[in-house]
Amino acid sequence: MMVRSGILCAALALGLAAGPALADVAAADKCAAGLNANSKMIYDATKPRIKPGVTVADELKSAVRPMVMGGKMSRSDAQAAAEPAGKCLAMING
Repeated sequence: MMVRSGILCAALALGLAAGPALADVAAADKCAAGLNANSKMIYDATKPRIKPGVTVADELKSAVRPMVMGGKMSRSDAQAAAEPAGKCLAMING
């Protein structure tokens, strides 16, 4: 529960919301190229889920929770990595 609320808070703080169409996947990928390993793992896992009508925050939560529960990264690492990944993902939904 702590993971879900922390990631959601981080994503909501970014003002991430679904856009009407995919805006700029190339810019998002360019942004992701500069991410650290954990943020890049989150970006790669979440990117296929970003489609019109979905919120980035919800998709981040759905992608990151199994990573934490599966031991791929700690809660604190996931919380820190979700924000930069979310910023790049937000470019996709404009």
